[in-house]
Amino acid sequence: MEEKRQEHSDIIAGRNPVAEALRSGRAIEAVLVAKGERSGSIVAIIAKAKKKNIPVKEVDRKKLDFLAGGVSHQGVAARCAVKEYSTVDDIFQNAEEKGEQPFIIILDRIEDAHNLGAIIRTAECAGAHGVIIPERRSAGLSYTVEKTSAGALEYMPVARVTNISAEIDRLKERGLWIYAADMEGEDYKTVDYSPACALVIGNEGKGIAPLVLKKCDVVVSLPMKGRINSLNASVAGGILMYEIASKR
Repeated sequence: MEEKRQEHSDIIAGRNPVAEALRSGRAIEAVLVAKGERSGSIVAIIAKAKKKNIPVKEVDRKKLDFLAGGVSHQGVAARCAVKEYSTVDDIFQNAEEKGEQPFIIILDRIEDAHNLGAIIRTAECAGAHGVIIPERRSAGLSYTVEKTSAGALEYMPVARVTNISAEIDRLKERGLWIYAADMEGEDYKTVDYSPACALVIGNEGKGIAPLVLKKCDVVVSLPMKGRINSLNASVAGGILMYEIASKR
């Protein structure tokens, strides 16, 4: 069975196409299996995905029908990235090639693809050298992200890591200061952003995970003068990115 895909889709449908995508090392966000489907090669596909630390999600067969866009999915599909992920070393190399101190955006469990795309777009415009996201509980590089980024995804390295907290420790070892955006921080206008740094932006509803927040060197906040006490993650991130860019 040949690989067939929806136009502008990040979905691969069918047992052989999914198995081949897993074998080839393609960047896969998740393997989607119809509820109750465990026949034939599905078991091997699930085992291979788990070995590669790729999430396996059970979904309703009607949803799989919709995602496959009319293609015979045989009970399985894979949601793939529209662009290969970079490494954290690629991000540092990007900064080095520009002769600049690293400026990195870390996204802790941003789940909305539109937010991720908007943040990537702003990061590219503000001069950030790369974006880091976690492997799990995060939006990936889907077609929606690509479209929302308005082309910025082509120029912005995005690295995917297993553990954000552990990655922050490694970034500190490489000389970066870590700034966190949180409601309980100090006024963002009073902070020195001149060192090599990373900005952590948290989940749309829950914010930054407590363990991640504890790892950060400085916590900054935006003043809320209206009746609403929080901003959209991409909007707050954009304000802080440009503040950091203006001080570098």
